[in-house]
Amino acid sequence: MNATTKRTLSATLIGLAFASTAMAALKPGAEAPAFTAPAYLAGEPFTFDLAEALEKGPVVVYFFPAANTPGCNIEAHLFSEAIEEFKDHDATVIGVTAGNVDELQAFSSNTETCGGKFPVAADVGAKIAAQYDATLSMKPEWSSRTSYVITPDGHVAHAYSDMSPNKHVRETLDAVIALDK
Repeated sequence: MNATTKRTLSATLIGLAFASTAMAALKPGAEAPAFTAPAYLAGEPFTFDLAEALEKGPVVVYFFPAANTPGCNIEAHLFSEAIEEFKDHDATVIGVTAGNVDELQAFSSNTETCGGKFPVAADVGAKIAAQYDATLSMKPEWSSRTSYVITPDGHVAHAYSDMSPNKHVRETLDAVIALDK
């Protein structure tokens, strides 16, 4: 096997590993696992509690692989740009990651990412991500890029997995809006 064929085969296998993650998710109607996690909002530490957040309305829990990586920065910035639309529907947004958790405090307040507009939580060891079937198959200690809309009664209303960060905001916002109808 020549070097070009080996590289092509490796790229294909990596792509398939990430693609398999795109299908992994809790299904609508499933009970969302309750969790608490250390989190940051605008650089300030606190403990995020899903049950408390659900008392205020639906919660968008979006898992992302690692803070301060290109795709994750884009996704966080897109959520920050749309945060007022989520709030208009009484929805809370929380980003959760198992990767680069030591960088979350800065990530939470950076204007290029969250901009202090929504919290991000640390999922050390990807324990929360595992409960939500949102881990990377090639790197299970990291979260996949999977987004959920959780209803106030604690059930999954919508799940979306795609390693591209571009559609997660639209997918989850549309699902939140649909809850109002």
